Amino acid sequence: MANSAKRKQTAKGLRFEVVNPNAAGIDISPKEMQVCVPADRDGDCNRTFGVYTDDLHYIAEWLKACRIDTVAMESTGIYWLPIFRVLKDKGFDVILVNPSDVKNYSGRKTDASDAEWLMMLHSYGLLKGCFQPENIARSMRELIRHRDNLIRSASREVLHLQKAMEQMNLKLDNVFSDILGKSGQAIIKAILSGERDPKKLSALADPRCRTSVEEIEKSLQATWDEEHLFEMKQSNALYQFYQQLISECESEINKIAERYTAMVDAPKAELLRSAKYNAKKNQIGFDVEKYAFELWGVNVMRMPGMSRALLLRLLGELGQDFTMKFPDVKHFVSWANLVPNNKISGGVLLSSKVPKKKNPVGMVFRQAANSLKAAKCPLGDYFRHIRAKGGHLQAMVATGKKLASVFYIMVQRKVEYDEEIYTIHKRTELQDKVSYLQKRLKRMELELANCS
Repeated sequence: MANSAKRKQTAKGLRFEVVNPNAAGIDISPKEMQVCVPADRDGDCNRTFGVYTDDLHYIAEWLKACRIDTVAMESTGIYWLPIFRVLKDKGFDVILVNPSDVKNYSGRKTDASDAEWLMMLHSYGLLKGCFQPENIARSMRELIRHRDNLIRSASREVLHLQKAMEQMNLKLDNVFSDILGKSGQAIIKAILSGERDPKKLSALADPRCRTSVEEIEKSLQATWDEEHLFEMKQSNALYQFYQQLISECESEINKIAERYTAMVDAPKAELLRSAKYNAKKNQIGFDVEKYAFELWGVNVMRMPGMSRALLLRLLGELGQDFTMKFPDVKHFVSWANLVPNNKISGGVLLSSKVPKKKNPVGMVFRQAANSLKAAKCPLGDYFRHIRAKGGHLQAMVATGKKLASVFYIMVQRKVEYDEEIYTIHKRTELQDKVSYLQKRLKRMELELANCS
C-alpha cells in the first residue's frame, strides 16, 4: 500500500520526504496513455502508449522493468477502468484519484506534464486514493447496477402501458392497486388476445380482489382504438422481455456471488435470519441474505430499514473487505456523504451543509432511513425527532448516518444488531430527565414557599 506524506525538519526548514520512490503517474485519455516514471529508471521516462489491450499489457511490463510498485491515475470517465484492472491483476498498488485533487500547476498544460505531476505528487504521498473494491466485487457491482437499469427500463414500459390504456379510457389502475398483479396481468393478456367483453374480462379478476365485480366491469368499457391497442401490445411485450433479462442478470450475479463467497472463510456462527417480509415486486431470484452473511460474518439484514434490494446493492458497492480500507467509522460515513462539510475560517463556522454529490452507498442508507419514518423502533423515533427539528431531508441524512455507523461496526466487530442497546440508553436518558425535573420542582416549591 502506498505511503502517506511525511515532513522532515532540516536546516532550511520543513521538507517533504519521498515516501513512494517507486511511483508512476498515468494520464488517461480515450486515445492514448501517458505514463511517467522516475527519471533514473529509463532514458525515456515519460512515454506515450496506445489504449488497446496489447498496449495495456505492454505498459504493465514496462512498469515492472522500471521497478515500479505503485501507480496513480485520474478517474477520467470510464477510460481508466481497463488499465486499472490490468495493473491490479499484475500486482501493482494502484490508486485512483479525483481530478479536482490533482489540479496541475500553472503554465503549459500537456499530457506529459500531467503524468509527471501525478508521479511527483504520488512519490511524496500527497494523493488520496478513491475507494475501490476488489475486481470480483467490481464484476458483481457492474451486474447489480445493470439490473437496476433493467428495472428502470421495465418501469418505463409500465408507464407506456398505462398511458395507452388511459387513452382508451381503460381504467384498470382505478380498480387494481397494481396492474402488474395476478388480476391485472390476466385481464391485460386476455385483452391482447382479442377479448373485449367487459363481463368476461371482469370474471378473470381474483375473487379476493376488494373491488366489486360490477365496478371492475365498468372500468373495462373502453374505446378499443387500434393504435392504442398496438402500443399496449408492444409495451407489454417489452415489459415481459425486460423481466426475462432481469432473471438472466440475476443468474449471472448468483454465479459471481457463489465464486466470491468460496474465496473467503465461511463464518463459524449460524445464520439467524430476519423475519422481514420478502416483497414480491422485483423480487431477487437468489438468497442475498445468505451471501451477505457469508461475506461479512453477520446478518446485516436484521438492521431496521434494510431490505434485500438495498443489501444486494451494498454487496456490490463495498465488497467483502471494505472495513480494512477505512481507518474508522467516521471516515466511512464521511466517504458515504452522510456528514456535513464544515467550513471554518477565523474560528467562525461559515457553512455546514452536506455536499451535493451522489454516493451510491450513502443513497442506500438514506433510502433505508426513509423507510423508518413510521417504524416503531428507536431509530424510527430518532427519525421523527430529527424531522420535527429540521425537516424530512435532514432526518434522512442523520438517520442514514446512524444506520451506516451501525452497519460498519457490525461488520468490523462481527456483532449482530441488538436493539436493547437503544432501550438501555433511552431508559438512562429518561431517568436523568426525571431526576432533573424533580430537582427543578423542589426549587420551584422552595421559591413558592418564600413568596408566601
